[in-house]
Amino acid sequence: MTDRPQTPGDSPPPRELLLRVSPGLRIFLPSRHRGAELLPVPHDGTSSLVHVVQSAGIPLTEVGALVLEDTAGNSGEERRVEPSYRPEAGRTVRIEPVVRPQRVPDGPPRFLLDVHLGTLARRLRLVAGADTAYHNDMDDPALVEQANAERRVLLTQDRGLLMRRQLWMGAYVRGSRPDDQLTDVLDRFDLPLAPWTRCTACNGLLADAPKTEVEHLLRPGTRRTYDTFARCRDCGRVYWRGAHGDRLEALVAEAAGTAGEREAGTP
Repeated sequence: MTDRPQTPGDSPPPRELLLRVSPGLRIFLPSRHRGAELLPVPHDGTSSLVHVVQSAGIPLTEVGALVLEDTAGNSGEERRVEPSYRPEAGRTVRIEPVVRPQRVPDGPPRFLLDVHLGTLARRLRLVAGADTAYHNDMDDPALVEQANAERRVLLTQDRGLLMRRQLWMGAYVRGSRPDDQLTDVLDRFDLPLAPWTRCTACNGLLADAPKTEVEHLLRPGTRRTYDTFARCRDCGRVYWRGAHGDRLEALVAEAAGTAGEREAGTP
């Protein structure tokens, strides 16, 4: 059996896919494409969707569902497909974002942050009490290796890092300000809050410390002014509600508000 010969009036067969990108994911597209309802992308008919989606600039970690739309417009004929699916050229694929809050296997999420998110790491430890690893001297392969070995969610604003095939789980952090970044992480993950329980410096757990046990480590003014202390079980650093206490309390209250809105289903 041979193909029907193409006549001069025939149109060539489509060699592209149409991506219907959710508005929440359009930040990953080039600015000139962010307003488009449908994004045409070249497609050879053999590439998998994970290749197509990430070639468009969208890390798969940010995708909640890939839906193959019916060409006739019948919503009942839509079907969800896996990232490994190889669609035919000419089809339309809808890309939906991760549903929030995102569940993490094996209990509350544990995090690993890249070099650019040091302030966020400290706030996750202080405000949420989250188990948060952070290094300022690790390259991308080492970050992926640690995230996989310790089953930590890798948080970053580096899309290329999130697109590494070996990474078991990651998330793009939205926002340029640490406060906004913290709000985004708390909104995305089902994270129980345990403020004032973890060392901001080394991630160790804090324990109440009698003043008599730590006063030799304090400056005279601190010894005179404060009576309640905690100490890191790992590095020995001493904590107290100092001059920045009001600001830190405000961060904790704001985080609790974010968690409350999430539980209540507030948009």
